[in-house]
This record gives sequence, structure tokens and C-alpha cells, in this order.
Amino acid sequence: MPVVVNSNATATASSFNLTRANDALRKSLERLSTGKRINSAADDAGGLSVAYKLSSKMNRTSAIIQNSQNALSYLQAQDSSLSAAGKIVDRMAELRTMAQDITKNTGDIENYSKEFMELQGQLNQIQKEKFNGISLFSTGTGTSSGILNTSTDGGTYIDGDGNSLNYDTFSRTLQTHDSGTTSDGSVSINVINFQFMLSIGTTASGGTGFDLGNINAGSAGGSELTNNYINDIKEVSVSQFIDVIARIADMRAENGAEQNRVMQRIDLLQSNLTNIEAAHGRIMDADIALESTRFARHNILVQASASMTAQANQLSSVALSLIG
Repeated sequence: MPVVVNSNATATASSFNLTRANDALRKSLERLSTGKRINSAADDAGGLSVAYKLSSKMNRTSAIIQNSQNALSYLQAQDSSLSAAGKIVDRMAELRTMAQDITKNTGDIENYSKEFMELQGQLNQIQKEKFNGISLFSTGTGTSSGILNTSTDGGTYIDGDGNSLNYDTFSRTLQTHDSGTTSDGSVSINVINFQFMLSIGTTASGGTGFDLGNINAGSAGGSELTNNYINDIKEVSVSQFIDVIARIADMRAENGAEQNRVMQRIDLLQSNLTNIEAAHGRIMDADIALESTRFARHNILVQASASMTAQANQLSSVALSLIG
């Protein structure tokens, strides 16, 4: 190659090599400082596209897990109220049985009726319980809090004798899939029909169409129990109390089944979230061991390229010695 002054291809090539090595070094520094393999779309356009969608799926899955946990809390609060209602009805049945004692006079029975009345009022209060403003129970005609899915005669209750009875059901739908569609996954959360659960059929005086939670405001034979303390406790037979207790047990069993299903769904969602996060990490996260090795190599290349570029810039100085 001739000795020239105007052109220095060697220096130009060395400069380009220095630029490439410096760019690679900067990219390694960026990956090591952020911990991400992909920091811009230019790093891996296809990988970034997949990772972006996986990240969105993770966020939706996390939200569904939170919703499911809240639904589980709703069911647990509902079960606690059912447990309290069961204890109350059990006590009412006990009072009714004690009122049959032949040694009890009218005053004794009236005292039993007073407690019976208070327990009746407590049942009425329980059916109005709410969780974050959302009703735990339906009174048979829906509730004013939240949107309910109603099914007329949608529920079937089978008593101990094998007889079936249809009743209106009320529910709220819990979406359990990140797509947000019911067909991909949902759980029906039962809003228990409190009126049906406590219904006692026909009373001794001929009253129909009410439940144990109705407060005294009517007359014997009407839709509610009479204000007469002595008659109140005798209006409902022990066998009717047994039927109510059986229905409470049935509703608690349904509540427990729904709790178990929601917990199983939460377990599945948590497992899916872990797997999605791992897939996202394989695309986005930098391999620190590998990247640190690349950083060391690029650092040496930058220093070597800088040194060689300086040497190449001195090649034209040879021509000066010839001119002198």
C-alpha cells in the first residue's frame, strides 16, 4: 500500500471498530444496570411484544386473585351469620320444647315467649347484614345493594323425607378468568334466600307465608306472629323448627362448597401467575453471569480499539519524514 497523507483507511476502520465496541459496552452496561435483557423495542421486537402481553395478563390475573379473595371473605362473613342464625333457631326450638312442659304455668310460658320474641328480632337483624355495603342475604324478593342474578324456582331443596321443594335463588357472578368472560370461567356466589331458609309453612292459628325472622306486627292467622306472648311461642311446632334447622344446615353446606371452589380457583390462579411470571422473566430478564462476561469482553475491545485507533492515526506521520 502506498504511503499517503489524505487517506487513512486503517484509522477509519479502527474508528468504526471502536464505535461498535463502545455501543456493545454501553448496551451491556444498560442491561446490567436495569437487570433487563430488553430495554427497548430495538433489542428484541418480537420478544418485547410477547412480554408486553404476558405482563398485562399477569396484572389481570393478580386482580382476579384479589377479587376471588374478596369473594371468599364475603362467603366467610355469610357463613358466620348463618352460624349465628342456626344458634338462634336452635335456642328457639329449645324454648318451644320447654314450653310444652306440663309443669309450666302461664307466666313461665310468657317468659319463654319474651326471649322467643327477642330472638325473632335478632333473626330479622341478621338477614339485613351486609359486607362492604353488599347484602349477604336475600329476603326472597331481591336486595337493594348490588346486581343480582335471579332465578325463579331455580333452587331445589330436598328434605329428610326425600321431598323436593323449589324456591327462588339469588346470586352474584364472580369472574375467575382474565378474559373477563363468563364462558371462560366464573363462580356463582349464592345470596342465600333468607326468607325461604326460615319459612315455617302454616302456623297453629292458620297463618302462612312468613318466616321466623318476621317481627310481630300482625294478628294470629296473618302473615306474621301475633303480639300475644303466650300464643307466639305456640304458633310454631317443634317439627317446623327441625325443618328450619335442616335448611340452615343445607345453606351452610352450599356456602362451604362455594368457599372450597373459590379457594381451589385461587390456588390455580396463583399457580398460573407464577408460571406466567417465569415466562415473562425468561424473555425480559438479563442473565447477569452471561452479561458480565460480555461486559468484560466489550470493555477490553473498547480499550484495544481506542489504542489501535490512536496508533492508526500516527501512520500518516511517516510521510513527514520523507518530506524532510
